[in-house]
Amino acid sequence: MDFGVCAITKIDDIGLAVEAENLGYSHLWVPDSQMIWSDCYAFLALAARETRAIRLGTGVSVAGTRSAPVTAHSIATINRLAPGRTFLGIGTGNTAQRLMGQRPIRFAEFEEYVRVLRGLLDGEEVDYVNPGTDPCGGAPRTIRFDMLDLGFMQLEPRIPIHVSGFYHRTQQLAGRYGDGLVVSIPPHRDFVTRARSQAARGAAEAGRELPADFQLSSLTTAVVLEPGETLESERAIRDCGPFVVSSIHYIYEKIKENGGEPPPHMRPFWKKYCRLVEETPERSRHLRVHAGHCTWLHADEAEFVTPELIRTTCLAGTPDELVERIRHLDEAGLDHVMLLPSLETQRHTIEAFSRKVMSRL
Repeated sequence: MDFGVCAITKIDDIGLAVEAENLGYSHLWVPDSQMIWSDCYAFLALAARETRAIRLGTGVSVAGTRSAPVTAHSIATINRLAPGRTFLGIGTGNTAQRLMGQRPIRFAEFEEYVRVLRGLLDGEEVDYVNPGTDPCGGAPRTIRFDMLDLGFMQLEPRIPIHVSGFYHRTQQLAGRYGDGLVVSIPPHRDFVTRARSQAARGAAEAGRELPADFQLSSLTTAVVLEPGETLESERAIRDCGPFVVSSIHYIYEKIKENGGEPPPHMRPFWKKYCRLVEETPERSRHLRVHAGHCTWLHADEAEFVTPELIRTTCLAGTPDELVERIRHLDEAGLDHVMLLPSLETQRHTIEAFSRKVMSRL
């Protein structure tokens, strides 16, 4: 099992990348949320200069805000600075799109996007139509990276692509084109085995086997409890709250668009939460829904950070409990855990988790 840090990208706090490397984390994942955090590729460029071994990549880049050739170009530029330790995480976009009042892109467009990415990063010529400038789908044009010999960017060593997928189709897409699958699932082995099974199915449908080094990664956060401490403690709520309520935000948007019911662990407070956010007019409600996204806990939402919600979304427990749980997840096929602590607690969280949990595994 490898462990990574998903950084809240504050451009003048690149020291976080150095600290993560020194604490033994294998990956630094840099999110692409343009309405709230610093630019992911600027942060990666600085991190490449300040670190020596930790792997660097997007966690995840958003397909709806940049065209596929631009994303490929950006990560290939980072690979020039950190060859052999650069990777690309790519997703349809949740917060990056939602904070502009937009939906994530549709699956068919995402699949085409990943196809173009993989071809360009493999140095191939690909057929390409830009859906932004030609949304009706005009005649494809052949594109490729040129002048690679002059060193403006670098495709070797090969840049792995990790596809973010919470649903079967996107998990299968990771198996068809990707080198890894990124999920955010409850820390229980049955969710792990199902996700890996879907990736394997996608690979089989594409006529290939999953690469031996295919990486299944899960985004979460962690709280290492002190003796006698419970999940109702002020510290547990503070450490986990921003990540926990982001799952509520995600489910709210999904139900608003597609209907349905919230999962069982959210039902006790669901009507109250809906009344809270729906006090804001619909025109700007998306700003209220995603306020503080994974960065800080909105005061009005602290009551929704229940022990059950923490257990369902986070790695929470004593060091002994966390070691045991991670070993079970490893046996089920999870290869990598990435931690996304809040801005206030990120250094404390990654240091405590490294010292009390990672050192024992």
